[in-house]
Amino acid sequence: MTWFGKVVGGTFGLFMGGPLGAIFGAALGHQLDRKTAEAILLESDAKPGERQRLQVAFLTATFSVMGHIAKADGRVNEAEIDFARAMMNRLELPEETRRAAIRLYGEGKRPEFALDGVLDQFQAECQQRHALLRMFVEIQLESALADGVLNGPEERLLLRLCDRLRFSRFEFHTMRARMEAERRFARPGGRGYQWGRREVAGGHEFSLAQAYTALGVSPADNEDAIKRAYRRLMSRHHPDKRVAQGESESQVARANEKTQQIRKAYETIAKARKF
Repeated sequence: MTWFGKVVGGTFGLFMGGPLGAIFGAALGHQLDRKTAEAILLESDAKPGERQRLQVAFLTATFSVMGHIAKADGRVNEAEIDFARAMMNRLELPEETRRAAIRLYGEGKRPEFALDGVLDQFQAECQQRHALLRMFVEIQLESALADGVLNGPEERLLLRLCDRLRFSRFEFHTMRARMEAERRFARPGGRGYQWGRREVAGGHEFSLAQAYTALGVSPADNEDAIKRAYRRLMSRHHPDKRVAQGESESQVARANEKTQQIRKAYETIAKARKF
């Protein structure tokens, strides 16, 4: 059973107060009766481990806020629901954890959802871990862009989110520009602008030959093989997964740099071969 599965099952010592605790408890309410929940809170003398507490805070905030932003324009569309499912796959959540994440998503859609309180507590739990905050903001922005459009209510909520988390609006807009550019390039027939033979990744020159090496493919491989290699490497190194596994901020930062290099390698090959 995974760490989050143990939480779902009612492991002592992993509950927290405040808005995050209230939302988490509400999402699991059907599994734990009131008497059991009170016993957990009263009988647990040990302080929760920081890593486990942060994991609970991250997933609770991630899926509940995702649901809240999806409902910002009055309805949740299929693309946003598909993205939430894809995020569960990306994090490799087992079945019991997925059920909890779905209920957290539903809690976020409620009119009484305490967004500011959730964000304030999440920011406090992160304790200035910028890589973790950045990952959270990226997920929320990616979710909002799932249907291809960032509408007014969603944008206002995302900017409010940045302000509550003390996350730079400039960094947010840079992130948004990158995601929108990637989406334009990913459209069928969308080749974007032509690059030269060498690109920059992680501050280093990135040649076409190096791009093939980075993905573990060769110029003889076809488009499908290159895409499979890219998806496999992104899944293996994605920082979202590292966050969910409770790895340190430096490990998450390294994973983030690695995925940027993998993405740049794929884009370099894709633009050179025009697929």
